[in-house]
Amino acid sequence: MRRAFPTFVFLSVLVGLGAAPPVQAAGFLDSVLITLGLRSAETDISSSNGRIEAQSVDVAAKYAGRVSAVLVTEGQVVEAGQVIAQLDDREMQAKLLGAKAQVLQAQATKAQAEAAVMQAQSAVTVAQTTYDRTEKLQAQAIASQGSLDDARNALESARASLASARAAVSNGDALIAASNAAVEEVKVAIDDLTVKAPIRGRVQFRLHEPGEVIAAGTPVVTLLDLTDVYMNLYLPADAVGTLSADDEARLILDPIPQYVVPAKVTFISPQAQFTPKSVETQSEREQLVFRVKLSIPRDLLEKFEDYVKVGVRGVGYVRKDPAVDWPANLQVKLPQ
Repeated sequence: MRRAFPTFVFLSVLVGLGAAPPVQAAGFLDSVLITLGLRSAETDISSSNGRIEAQSVDVAAKYAGRVSAVLVTEGQVVEAGQVIAQLDDREMQAKLLGAKAQVLQAQATKAQAEAAVMQAQSAVTVAQTTYDRTEKLQAQAIASQGSLDDARNALESARASLASARAAVSNGDALIAASNAAVEEVKVAIDDLTVKAPIRGRVQFRLHEPGEVIAAGTPVVTLLDLTDVYMNLYLPADAVGTLSADDEARLILDPIPQYVVPAKVTFISPQAQFTPKSVETQSEREQLVFRVKLSIPRDLLEKFEDYVKVGVRGVGYVRKDPAVDWPANLQVKLPQ
């Protein structure tokens, strides 16, 4: 410390007097300022402080009920489709039995309608035979016209009964279909009582415990999507004006400043805003800035999945001119 302090004072005096400090000392000071995020390595590179974030997913139950089991712990990595929690399904199981009983009832109704069709067909056959015989007798002047009219009316009535019976069969088919649909609906509801992970991710929060009664749509756990990790920067207009989607970027994180993480610009806010209070930048807070999202490539996240930590602070860098080469201190450097 006794040796470093005079050097720092000497550099300060030289800067104050406008003198040019030694090249090595200036390079050391520049690297310190760059590491601290107090200045950019080049005039064509802009930087801002930020923190690592990941897309979070609230995994909720579709129906209200009592939580019977939570099968994951905070920090655990779960696969898509893995069971996270189970809600009590006894009530739904009872409804399923009722729905299946309705199917049986609909099938019995259809069987009765089919029997009525057979009976109506027989009645039509008898009525048709009677009508034909009466028609012949009336032609021979043996039967009266009234008898023929009665036979005709009986035939029409039998045919109407047959049509009604056939409609009852169709109605029975519809009742069976509706009952089967009700069974499937209850089965889907029972399946929804088993809460499953929609994506592969890490459990960030375990929000409810077994025995608790939750409302419909209440999150049970919060997952972090480990394939969507990013850092938000807040940059002034002169830094954002030439940026575009898919431009390269760099991240240097506070816990591992010896590494340079590659990233890409995936979003640029179309509207300016005041710098959020949680973000410290070089400029005054009253200055309007644009939010820029830097996303880490998925293949890199898969390789270093166990090391992904949200909330880690760091500095993000973007180039105002994509043709400018990255300086040596911002060349990609990853752990082996």
